[in-house]
Formats: sequence, structure tokens, C-alpha cells
Amino acid sequence: MKEEYDLSKMKSRKNPYAKRLKKQITIRIAINTIEYFKELSKESGMPYQNLIDMYLDDCAQNHRKLTMQWK
Repeated sequence: MKEEYDLSKMKSRKNPYAKRLKKQITIRIAINTIEYFKELSKESGMPYQNLIDMYLDDCAQNHRKLTMQWK
């Protein structure tokens, strides 16, 4: 390997903007909801957590509000 291609001695650094982009949280989600997104994940080839994030982001961007009816 050429000397200039040897990256083993270089120090890696984390993306300084990563924490501004996303925040890790704990959330309780119904099992059937997770299974739904996991099935979508198989079809799309995208991780189910990303799909959930994209769906929630779409709701936020379009100011969608949940409508509920109590029976």
C-alpha cells in the first residue's frame, strides 16, 4: 500500500454537526406499528427507524394533526 493511502495513523473525528441533526430518544410504540414499518422496510430496503423518522418529519413539515374520535 502506498504511504499516502495509509489512514491507520490518522485520527478520526466525529461529525460536529451530527447532534444538531438528530436526537436519540426513548419512545413507546405499539408492536403492530413497529411490525408495519418493518414490513415497509423489507420492501424499500431502508431501516425501519429511518422510515418512522421520515414519516414523522413529513407530518411535522405539513403540519398534520391527529384527529381522534372517542366512541
